[in-house]
Amino acid sequence: MIPIRYVEPVYRPPSEAESLILPVTDGCSWNQCTFCEMYSAPQKKFRARSEDEVLANIRDLGAQYGQAIRRIFLADGDALVLPTRRLLNILTAIREHLPGVRRISSYCLARNLGKKSVTELQELAAAGLSLAYLGAESGDDAVLAAVNKGETYASTLNALEKLGAAGISRSVMILNGLGGVARSRQHAENSARLINAAQPEYLATLVVSFPLGEARFRAAFPDWEPLDQRGLFTEMRHFIGALELQRTVFRSDHASNWLMLKGSLGADKARLLAQIDAALAGAAPLRPAWARGL
Repeated sequence: MIPIRYVEPVYRPPSEAESLILPVTDGCSWNQCTFCEMYSAPQKKFRARSEDEVLANIRDLGAQYGQAIRRIFLADGDALVLPTRRLLNILTAIREHLPGVRRISSYCLARNLGKKSVTELQELAAAGLSLAYLGAESGDDAVLAAVNKGETYASTLNALEKLGAAGISRSVMILNGLGGVARSRQHAENSARLINAAQPEYLATLVVSFPLGEARFRAAFPDWEPLDQRGLFTEMRHFIGALELQRTVFRSDHASNWLMLKGSLGADKARLLAQIDAALAGAAPLRPAWARGL
């Protein structure tokens, strides 16, 4: 039995499927984005876990599993909100008690990275933090304001540039359809502008989804009209068409997506655009509706 106290529901990126999830916080320190329901349950109210509890978890994991654990994902929504000193203590303990670990990753919020210097992030990288997942959602300031993201193009780019300067790999997520019909084109073009400026190592797109209903989202964004399937594909074509990347791994294969896309940008840009064109022409395989989900 894993010696960790989990507070359900627990979330992690798809690429962390084989990682041990180590909670160092519960919930999300911002938790005001109107499109996000991940940490809305009462038990997920934000709190930092005690350092004693986290360090005890690491020691117990080391005693039980030794070298067997290879990857660790620091949960919940934004582990990097913790003070650098506390994060360094956690990373040092992982290195001491779990010497088989080869990758440590975390979600992060741009607003919290704004409070850390590049030197602090370099210290975290040297201690073992190698990958940060940042949900940019959009590069368009009007869309970001409408969904109460609490960020701007500039704050997001600043955070991504800090991570890059510190040597921490960046995985950025953009939400297809977030701007609705009226803001679809500006959402696509300004998101591509953000990604071009940051040149992240990884990029993913998800389709905006509301498993618990749209009421909270629409209350803040009353003129939002959802994109239909063709509209989502068209927006993706505008987004990918505007990307000018050198070496970014791209994935659009999350369960929320109708059309599954994978490749390297820019090497596979022409192929990915051709796949989208095929979908627009009704000639591409799509994920069935029953198989889609958040």
